[in-house]
Amino acid sequence: MKGKLSLLLILVLLFVAFVAVRFFILDKQNEYGKMKIISSPTASIFLNSTFIGKTPYEDKYKVGEYILKLIPETTASDTASWNGKIVVYKNALTYINRELGSSDIASAGEIFTTIKMTKKPQNADSGEIYVETEPQGAIVTLDSDEKGVAPAVMENVLRGDHELSVFMPGFFRRTQKVNVDSGYRVNAAFKLAIDQSSSFAKEPDDKTKSASDSGKTDKIYVTINNNPQGWLRVRMDASVDATEEAKIKTGGKYEFMEEKPSWFKIKFNDDNEGLVSGTFADGWVSSEYSSKE
Repeated sequence: MKGKLSLLLILVLLFVAFVAVRFFILDKQNEYGKMKIISSPTASIFLNSTFIGKTPYEDKYKVGEYILKLIPETTASDTASWNGKIVVYKNALTYINRELGSSDIASAGEIFTTIKMTKKPQNADSGEIYVETEPQGAIVTLDSDEKGVAPAVMENVLRGDHELSVFMPGFFRRTQKVNVDSGYRVNAAFKLAIDQSSSFAKEPDDKTKSASDSGKTDKIYVTINNNPQGWLRVRMDASVDATEEAKIKTGGKYEFMEEKPSWFKIKFNDDNEGLVSGTFADGWVSSEYSSKE
């Protein structure tokens, strides 16, 4: 009798283990979302360094983070490529639109993702929109109503289609239609392209020089300012979407190489003690958390 009970207990435990594997592990591995990529001009698409096609492109992908790179067609050899990190969420669309210019500063675009809100909205028929821009501080407008400056969160946005627009003096305006679902947040990341004809854009032109252009003058350095994290990301390009190369400690001083709106390009100072993670020969840091001397 005891042998039968032991066998029954073992079978029950095996069944519970099977259910756990089936519904909590295998199902998790089979979660998918959609990715839609468009660009101007047409570009080859590389996902985690693997060629997957050309723009426009749309397909299902497993939930997770990916490194996306767009390389313009050879007929557009004077056009800059783009790369950045994207996230695919379960049963949601990740929308990537890039307008590739002659350089990063002349390129624009946006990345939209939708995720479930962490807390229920006050209005059951509403969601919210989070907007960040590069450079930071762009004016955010929703349905022709100014909402503040980026980064910004707009709560209690009624379900349905809305017109989202961002603008900063010296840069071209970006406007997109967004659809808000009840209980969901739309994350919108805009990249603004500089307007070279604007008087606001002329001032940075004099600053966008490499340190070597200064001739016999003293070298210029960038100091990493203190922040709550205690470190700052170094990216491959002057973009919040660009691949992270390393994290460096605050207080470090690095040789200045180049400047773009909201970004400094720095050269590694050979001080490994200043590295939190990763390595880099040169890279870009946010000028919001660093200062040039």
